[in-house]
Amino acid sequence: MSKHTDAAADVLLEKKGCAGVITLNRPKILNTLTLNMIRQIYSQLKKWEQDPETFLIIIKGAGEKAFCAGGDIRVISEAEKAKQNIAAVLFREEYILNNAIGSCQKPYVALIHGITMGGGVGLSVHGQFRVATEKCLFAMPETAIGLFPDVGGGYFLPRLQGKLGYFLALTGFRLKGRDVYRAGIATHFVDSEKLAMLEEDLLALKSPSKENIASVLESYHTESKIDRDKSFILEEHMDKINSCFSANTMEEIIENLKQDGSSFALEQLKRQEEWFMFPMEKEGIALGFELCKVINKMSPTSLKITLRQLMEGSSKTLQEVLTMEYRLSQACMRGHDFHEGVRAVLIDKDQSPKWKPADLKEVTDEDLNNHFKSLGSNDLKF
Repeated sequence: MSKHTDAAADVLLEKKGCAGVITLNRPKILNTLTLNMIRQIYSQLKKWEQDPETFLIIIKGAGEKAFCAGGDIRVISEAEKAKQNIAAVLFREEYILNNAIGSCQKPYVALIHGITMGGGVGLSVHGQFRVATEKCLFAMPETAIGLFPDVGGGYFLPRLQGKLGYFLALTGFRLKGRDVYRAGIATHFVDSEKLAMLEEDLLALKSPSKENIASVLESYHTESKIDRDKSFILEEHMDKINSCFSANTMEEIIENLKQDGSSFALEQLKRQEEWFMFPMEKEGIALGFELCKVINKMSPTSLKITLRQLMEGSSKTLQEVLTMEYRLSQACMRGHDFHEGVRAVLIDKDQSPKWKPADLKEVTDEDLNNHFKSLGSNDLKF
């Protein structure tokens, strides 16, 4: 275990009291996930699952900024361009870890304090308990880089209230703090100043049952005061979200949103163009026009893939969803938009990706079907 608990390691794996504790340990780069970290976590998770002296598993991020901001997609893109097939291995092993978390036989507690996006969502949302703080920032912004909300997004997103998951997936909208709990992504909310105390109380439990752990989490949740009286940020928009995002095609969703636009929204957007990147973060913006502007920045191919991913995923098991998403991930690696999205957002940072195709109408059913095709003997297997 010594190599795992080295303070300089990317991930710390420690037995503390009744628990196995996983600490993502790359705080300077928002605890982004690497293939080596995925392998270490998976291996240790399986050992703790079989260990009669380990009663729960806790996962957290080092530092105050992030739980985990996702995988290092720039490295993946650069490797693919250099014909190094890292993506085939990384996505495969990451999704196998996501499934292991979803089927873990021990209570699994994710402390999602700080930025939680992409791969960080996969490390937390499938676990039994997810504890958000007021500093939690949740988003699945993958359509902005020519990808799709993977790591089981096709499983958990369509199971959120109404069409909320479709909205989050297609727009990359950011949820903060208690709203992560109100959306149903976190199971509990705790004021961040009490987080260390919560962890100590969990570690101090003697041979705890799932019910004992739930009781401790519930007591902290009940006592938390931050934003207790605020309503869910999207509450007043949920009827519109449910109606607009109930369509079966992206073209219909766009049309629904356009019909919802108001002159007030247009006036606000003339003055505040930077709002385009942050949908509805200023109160009083009409839903329709604002979201059309956001959606128009996304990869058309990604939008169509994502809508179908969620529609199909709504009736699949987690394993079936991850198998589907593995096919999608490999198709995206072969395509244009992912590499262009990484260039525009992370390398050149011009924020002006040139998508191919550039218009939803040009993304054909054949294009879409090719993304979902079986990989035969290369399909993901558990």
